[in-house]
Amino acid sequence: MTSSPRSRYLRGAAGLLLAGAAHALTFSPGPLPDWALAATQILMLAIAARATLYAPSARQAWARGWLFGFATYALGLYWIFISLHRYGDLSAPLSVAAVLALSAFLALFPATASALARRYAPLSPDSRPSRILSGTLAWAAMWAAFEWLRAVLLTGFPWLNIGYAQIDGPIAGWAPLLGVHGMAFLSAFAAAGLASLWQPSKKPGPGSRHAVAAGIALALAAAGWPLSRIDWSTPAGDPLNVRLVQGNIEQSQKFDPALLEQSLIRHLDLTAMPAAPGVPAPQLVILPETVLPIFQDQLDPRIWDTWRNVAAQRNTVIAMGVPLHDRVNGRDRYTNSVMGFDGNTPLEQLVQGSTAMRYDKRHLVPWGEYVPPGFHWFVDMLNIPLGDFDRGARRQTPFAVGGQHIAFNICYEDLFGPDLLPALQPGPNGEPGATILVNVSNLGWFGNSWALRQHLQIGRLRTIETARPMLTSTNTGITAAIDAKGRVAAQLAPLQAGVLPVAVQGMTGLTPYARFGDKTALALIGLALIAAVGSGRKSRRG
Repeated sequence: MTSSPRSRYLRGAAGLLLAGAAHALTFSPGPLPDWALAATQILMLAIAARATLYAPSARQAWARGWLFGFATYALGLYWIFISLHRYGDLSAPLSVAAVLALSAFLALFPATASALARRYAPLSPDSRPSRILSGTLAWAAMWAAFEWLRAVLLTGFPWLNIGYAQIDGPIAGWAPLLGVHGMAFLSAFAAAGLASLWQPSKKPGPGSRHAVAAGIALALAAAGWPLSRIDWSTPAGDPLNVRLVQGNIEQSQKFDPALLEQSLIRHLDLTAMPAAPGVPAPQLVILPETVLPIFQDQLDPRIWDTWRNVAAQRNTVIAMGVPLHDRVNGRDRYTNSVMGFDGNTPLEQLVQGSTAMRYDKRHLVPWGEYVPPGFHWFVDMLNIPLGDFDRGARRQTPFAVGGQHIAFNICYEDLFGPDLLPALQPGPNGEPGATILVNVSNLGWFGNSWALRQHLQIGRLRTIETARPMLTSTNTGITAAIDAKGRVAAQLAPLQAGVLPVAVQGMTGLTPYARFGDKTALALIGLALIAAVGSGRKSRRG
């Protein structure tokens, strides 16, 4: 009994939704183990590649790519619901609708990539080996190109870039050369190559000539293993003793003025506590984003004096996330910042937010730190304290502590690899580039969800790209130390208040990615597109 076209369509749609949902599980450990993430992602992407490259038309390829992408984003970004509903007081139906609407929009990128690949380099079960190679290259390059476009369009939102699923696989070895977008291309190429091996049941299995595309793709992926053994940076100075503070302030309480004193006392106590026996005293204490949930000049100067005294008593530098208000050229300026100080920092500098060690966030969160034009109606529905911040400079001087040079980034800035690179370069007057990266965040908006583990994976990839260690200090987790090879050396459990003492070895030297950013990967993707589309046109004429 033959099935109807409608039933075949529904089965196909259900299969793509399931594959997309499984794909969403590959961006952080849990429920899948870390060793299974890379391989599982390639297999799920192969299903998408097979469904779209061999679709009857570009329109159907678009629909199939959209279904796969929609399921990936709807499940992979489910944690946005927590911030909107639990902490934003938006009704559950509207919160679900917002997540689904965002997922539907993000799914346009893989959908369009799939349609263009099908349009310019279509495949069929009897395609010749050269046609298979051009088709798989086109599909991989289109997907990678649209992943890059998603990272830059409308300030960008590259969360769940397919390259992040490969951190514990061989493709990660390419990160110091090509960055996450080059990894996305290689991941998509490996998936499309595997998809090309599948043959309908009535046709014989692929011969060696038909496995050329898969062989090349998998060989490139496997080449990451020896590349991962290269040391792209060398130790600089002595290890720095650091204390990372995780205050675990419930998000619903964080911006409550009545609980401000309680929050400050907890962070002050964690900062001032003596080092455990056998643990060196910290040279630097790092506290999370917006430890102080009000502007620095709204705080009683006596409290700033208390913080300064703690720094003096412990002979340490304190770096804390704090929103700053100052005046520049006669206008008020507001920034989401990190301010560093020690026991010798003048009190007036703390009150004015004019300390020598200061980092102002550059890549602001739409709706969270500024309201895009035309969206004030949506913000008015939320009960979330939002700001309208100014952006920091492209390159800001790293903090000099204990012979190391520390470049900060805030919140999801570590999602944008190119934004971190200027701090690695020498300054305009020959100042040293950063030897250590630090991310301070407040992920309390998302509970104990996948967002915490996904963000840690993102930080891990930044360390591989730059060959620099990274420290993460967060309000509720995950607070961790990551070495220059992307390995998590130590971490605190989420949703627990505590401190993490770590000794961090700063590194110097620039990877190819640190020198050229995304240019190399984009050139590779562009060349692959030109070669694949040109070959596809030639094959069709032939």
